[in-house]
Amino acid sequence: MKAMVINEFGGTDVFTQTEVTKPEVGTGQVRVKVMASSINTVDMMIREMGPALPLSPALPAILGMDFAGVIESIGEGVDGYRVGDEVYGCAGGLADLPGALAEYMIADANLIAHKPTSLSMREAAALPLVGITAYEGLIRAGVADGQRVLVHGGAGGVGHVAVQLAVHFGAEVFATGSKPDQLDLITRLGATPINYQTESVADYVTTHTQGAGFDLVYDSVGGANLLNSFEAAALNGQIATTVSLAEIDLSVAHFKGLSLHVVFMLIPMLHNVKRAEHHHILASMADIVDAGKLKPVLDASDWSFAQVGDAHARLASGQAMGKVVVSNLW
Repeated sequence: MKAMVINEFGGTDVFTQTEVTKPEVGTGQVRVKVMASSINTVDMMIREMGPALPLSPALPAILGMDFAGVIESIGEGVDGYRVGDEVYGCAGGLADLPGALAEYMIADANLIAHKPTSLSMREAAALPLVGITAYEGLIRAGVADGQRVLVHGGAGGVGHVAVQLAVHFGAEVFATGSKPDQLDLITRLGATPINYQTESVADYVTTHTQGAGFDLVYDSVGGANLLNSFEAAALNGQIATTVSLAEIDLSVAHFKGLSLHVVFMLIPMLHNVKRAEHHHILASMADIVDAGKLKPVLDASDWSFAQVGDAHARLASGQAMGKVVVSNLW
């Protein structure tokens, strides 16, 4: 079968179209004919950093975590699926799990779910990693009907899904952005946009919460921005973040009694622990999607697997608006 293989870590030119052996399905697994895959920041980090990133695979490697496709073969011990079912998930492309940038891939059945029927393959492939990340963070932080929720980076990959899910769960949602198209997207997704370049945290906390602060802050920017999240949160508020790799002063968090939830959604894949939770989240999101409450935003670019290097460059450029997706075309 064809696959886009990397034989070294580095720039966007490291992908080589290669003939590799079609993988055999094992117990608890399915073999999927991959139709599409999306590019995530962590895919670029693996490509660039290699062994410096503990979750990187050994070379030669097939990257690509997210996918949508059709089940071709089912291993022993797998229930609830039939050959020909359309599925989606995040199941490879790191450590010892070969990825989706190939004609076929093997996936643990606990890391997939039936694809939302209302989405195309490209749309479905855009959702798993960012969707699971957004869903997990909101649930762990106790999102509830009637809360005021702030999403930092509301037009980003994780952020635009977190906005829609928070609206679905009944929250009054606000989200930060800066560019006009980002603020327009936030509005279209059902949230109140906040331009973080023209409004200070103190200003928008006063304007939108009468100074009380937000019940829940989902920080998809993280790092130093966590200090803004602490400032924006209500007393005894909840913070969920995807980026906590920072040395910061927790004094504000202490005196406000805040709870911090760090979301690293790759843990089940890396450590083979609680993988079925990802299946349940994907299945729940599929229901939300098909109810018309969630839709991934795709960048206008349209790449094939053979052009995956160009797709990585597109995401790295910062010019993409929505998820960058590659289709299984050669």
